[in-house]
Amino acid sequence: MFSKSGLIDEIRARFAHVDNCPFQGDRVFFENAGGALTLKSAVATSTFYSAIPDNQGRDNVAAAKLMQVIAKAKDDMALMFNAPYGHFFVGESGTELLFRMIRTAVVESAEGGNVVGSSLEHPATRSAAIRWAGITGKQYVSVPHNVETGSVLAEDYAPLISSDTRVATILHTSPVTGMAVDVAAVAAVIRARAPKCLIIVDGIQHAAHGQLDLAAYGVDGYAVSPYKVFSRHGYGVAWVSGRLASMDHDMLINGPAESWELGTRDTGAYATFSDVVDYFDWLGSQVCNSKDRRERIVAAGTAIHKHEKDLTDAMLHGVGNLKGVADLDGVSVIGGVDNPLREGLVSLTVKGKTGQEVVAALNDQGIRTHVRKADHYSGNILDPLGLQTCVRVSMCHYNTEAEVALFLGVMQGIAAEG
Repeated sequence: MFSKSGLIDEIRARFAHVDNCPFQGDRVFFENAGGALTLKSAVATSTFYSAIPDNQGRDNVAAAKLMQVIAKAKDDMALMFNAPYGHFFVGESGTELLFRMIRTAVVESAEGGNVVGSSLEHPATRSAAIRWAGITGKQYVSVPHNVETGSVLAEDYAPLISSDTRVATILHTSPVTGMAVDVAAVAAVIRARAPKCLIIVDGIQHAAHGQLDLAAYGVDGYAVSPYKVFSRHGYGVAWVSGRLASMDHDMLINGPAESWELGTRDTGAYATFSDVVDYFDWLGSQVCNSKDRRERIVAAGTAIHKHEKDLTDAMLHGVGNLKGVADLDGVSVIGGVDNPLREGLVSLTVKGKTGQEVVAALNDQGIRTHVRKADHYSGNILDPLGLQTCVRVSMCHYNTEAEVALFLGVMQGIAAEG
């Protein structure tokens, strides 16, 4: 847990609806993988900019200010992602941006060859890669993930990468298992065998857990969904390397060659992402004494990771006299119990009960979780395990051990009924 006394209360005070749903009342929010809580500052910022009638790029004071806000946000993104080169832009959603980056990479890469991704991935990257590989006559190659650990390793990619690999996709963290992937290690294996390969990363599930470092990854594209990292719905953020940015892509005729934005984007979207970066900076200032903003952001990520591990350990192994889910009869944990790749998420099943029944029982007691089904979103993870459903319990750094204890108290009864 956070070592500074009272810090968790200060953190929770910065988020809207931290313990109360306007439609349900008091509740514990363990559905962060579906969408994190929103910073109060982002709510206020979004409200402010939604009322501004002026357009960007016009010859007036308001328009000039809007352009400054966007420029600042891109600088903030570069700092948070540690991206000293490349280009940031926003779009409709993280999924839409992944489709655009993958389409450009596949279409504009050399003819023939193959496109490689893993069976761990969200359908956003898999669907785009398979579709455009087929259209361009490239072979799609799927790297099997480890169904026991719920992740994929560089050594799993290695035998399927060749000099003919044109594009590769990587999932940073699974939204079903909660397990992370060592992006830098996978990218290094790809680069060793296919130096010119374009590598696109889905960072949507990972971003809220901090520790972003594009300079260390060696990739060409990275996308996040800000509503999963303390901002709001309605936009996605992407980064492209200079090499990918310069390739022929959807753009206005005679427009700036490296611009990837289509139409006028919402200034408020950019501004709310600056709120997110400011929050990471503030949190870092509470856990370290550095005067360097990037160092504070890194410190925030480290503190977030530690706090979330403490929470998942408590959920798995127990709090006080309450047993953890790993010790409850009939409860199985996907990806293994003590998996070091876990990022704030525990997916589980209860013998004799469907995921829907468990989620409903928890919700009746004011605990918000989510059921994952063997459908187009999660079938790639659940089908190999022989599961129709699982219960996803996803936490973030503003959650508390007391909330975990409430969850475990309810789970004792649910498991006993199974």
